[in-house]
Amino acid sequence: MKTFLTRFKFFTVLTALVLSLVSFQHAVASEKTKFKVAWTIYVGWMPWDYGDQSGIVKKWADKYGIEIEVVQVNDYIESINQYTAGAFDGCVMTNMDALTIPAAGGVDSTALIVGDFSNGNDGVVLKGAGKSLKDIKGQQVNLVELSVSHYLLARGLESVGMSEKDIKVVNTSDADIVAAFQTPDVTAVTTWNPLLSEITAMPKTSKVFDSSNIPGEIIDLMVVNTKTLEANPKLGKALTGAWYEIMSTMSASDKKATEARTFMAKASGTDLKGYDAQLASTQMFYKAADAVAFTESPKLIDTMKNVSKFSFTHGLLGDGASDETFIGMSFPGGKTFGSTSNLKLRFNSDYMKMAAEGKL
Repeated sequence: MKTFLTRFKFFTVLTALVLSLVSFQHAVASEKTKFKVAWTIYVGWMPWDYGDQSGIVKKWADKYGIEIEVVQVNDYIESINQYTAGAFDGCVMTNMDALTIPAAGGVDSTALIVGDFSNGNDGVVLKGAGKSLKDIKGQQVNLVELSVSHYLLARGLESVGMSEKDIKVVNTSDADIVAAFQTPDVTAVTTWNPLLSEITAMPKTSKVFDSSNIPGEIIDLMVVNTKTLEANPKLGKALTGAWYEIMSTMSASDKKATEARTFMAKASGTDLKGYDAQLASTQMFYKAADAVAFTESPKLIDTMKNVSKFSFTHGLLGDGASDETFIGMSFPGGKTFGSTSNLKLRFNSDYMKMAAEGKL
C-alpha cells in the first residue's frame, strides 16, 4: 500500500538562502492563460486528482478561458520546493509548510482554498503500560522530525505542562516508523494516517493524544503565488469553483459520490472503506461557507502564532529570523501577525466567499 503522503520537511538555513535567490522570479507577474498546480497523495488532496481526471477542473478553466494543468508530484517537499522556485503557480501544502518553505524563502503566497484540517489523522501512541500523555516523560519518541507530527507532539507536551526537554526525539522516516514501533526498543511514536491506524491496531498500544485535541491547527491548503493571483484572478475563480464542485460531488450520498471516493481511494493506494475511514478523521470543509467561517475566525490567527513560535524555535523561519514575528502573515478583515514589511503568507477568504454566495 502506498503511504498517503509524506507530510514532512527538512529545512535548513542553506535551503532558505537558495529559495530566497529564486524568489526573484515572482517579483513581476503578468496576465497569462496557462497555469500549473501541483498535488501529492493525501486523503484531503485526492479530490484534485479526481477533479483533473473527471474533467471538472477543465470545465471551470474553460469557463474562464484559461488552461490549468494539474500535476502529481511524488515527493511532497519537492513539490513545494518546485512551487517556491516558480515551476508551479499553485501547490497543496499544510499551513506550517506554507510558512516555513515558500514564505521563509521569500515567496509571497496566498492560501486560496482552506480544504480541511486534521481531526484525528495525526496522533501520539505509547506501547505497554503508558496510558496517558504524561507517561511519555523520559521516553524516546520516534517521529519525522520538523514535521506536523513534531508540531503535534510539542503542542501535546505543552498541554500537560511538559516540553521537548522531557523526551528525546528520534528522527524516523514515515516509511520506517511502523516497523520501528514493532521493535522492543521503540515505545513511543507520533505519526499520521494510515500509519497511525496500523500502529494503533497493534496489541498493547494506547493513543494518548491526537490532532482532535488541537482542532484546526494542522490545516491542508491550496496555496498560490500571490502576484500571479493578483494578475490572474481567473485562476483563483477556476480553482475555487472546481474545488467546491468536487466537494459537492464526493460528499453526496448517491452512486456518483461513491464512484468519486472509490476513484480517490484507488489512486491513493487503498480501498473505499480505508479512504472513508481517513475522511472520518479529517474535517473536510465540503461547503464553502464553512471554510470561510474557519478562515475568518480569530482562532486561525492564534493557530498561526503557535506555528510561528514552533517554527522559530526549531530554526525553520530562515536566516535572519530574530523571533517568531519575522515573517508577516495577513488574515481576512485586514488583520496581521508578524512583520508587515516582510508579509509573505496571506489567508484570503474572498474566492471561497464567492463560491459560498454562488458568484463564481
